[in-house]
Amino acid sequence: MQSWLAGGVYGTVLASALLAALQSEGERFTPYYDAAWVMVTAGTAALAHGYAHHMATHEPGSGGHRWRQLGWALADEWPVVIACWPTVALLVLAGIMDWPERSVTYTGLGLNAALLFGWGTFAALRSGYRRRSAVLIGVADAAIGLLIAAANAVIK
Repeated sequence: MQSWLAGGVYGTVLASALLAALQSEGERFTPYYDAAWVMVTAGTAALAHGYAHHMATHEPGSGGHRWRQLGWALADEWPVVIACWPTVALLVLAGIMDWPERSVTYTGLGLNAALLFGWGTFAALRSGYRRRSAVLIGVADAAIGLLIAAANAVIK
């Protein structure tokens, strides 16, 4: 469970950072392109992360065993990609409904902050924190996630 939780948080923060960084700043808003970019980046990040885990855990065995281990390591990264889906869905809806970019960006960041709040609260409750403490931890986790996304957008 820890793996999918970490992947979900990573994917949510990644989607937020990409959404903020893809602001067109005066150019034409391209929500379908942005949605594709988020998915390609999430897939690439998941592959790189899974491959890094595989490389860090070499075990003796046959070639077939190593390929299976690589497959399992890559399959463990699915939460990174899944966690980007709400942002991708929002971007696709923005394209269909012709929503303005600024509203879409703020809505997406708000949605992802709510998801990070949920991830943080869930993890804290799962670890044994009481509800009030878990909610405070969720608020802090959402704020940290938004700070990371903002920092990524600034350095773009």
